[in-house]
Amino acid sequence: QVQLVESGGGSVQAGGSLRLSCAASGYTNMRNCMAWFRQAPGKEREGVARIYVDSGGTLYADSVSGRFTISQNNAKSTVYLQMNSLQPEDTAMYYCAAKPTAGNSFVSTLYNYWGQGTQVTVSS
Repeated sequence: QVQLVESGGGSVQAGGSLRLSCAASGYTNMRNCMAWFRQAPGKEREGVARIYVDSGGTLYADSVSGRFTISQNNAKSTVYLQMNSLQPEDTAMYYCAAKPTAGNSFVSTLYNYWGQGTQVTVSS
């Protein structure tokens, strides 16, 4: 069993920064692939960034590449999403997700475990 708890959301003005955290517990091999997704009202859930816990390999959606950075702590128990140069279009509920296997990183239906979400609101 894997549990994910997000924190760090909030409200910022355009151009600002936020750092989201996802505290993970449970077997590492059940959460080797961890990702951040986001969902804005009326829109589909979309993948934002992914990290492989074992290798540290990362992947980003084009919409956030160069602005967002996904990372993990040395204990591999917390995954972070550093978000810089935030824009109003980044406003969404952000979710941490985990699955055991690599590949298809931004296909939300393949993820077994989800956090409760944290709201990010960017004003212009």
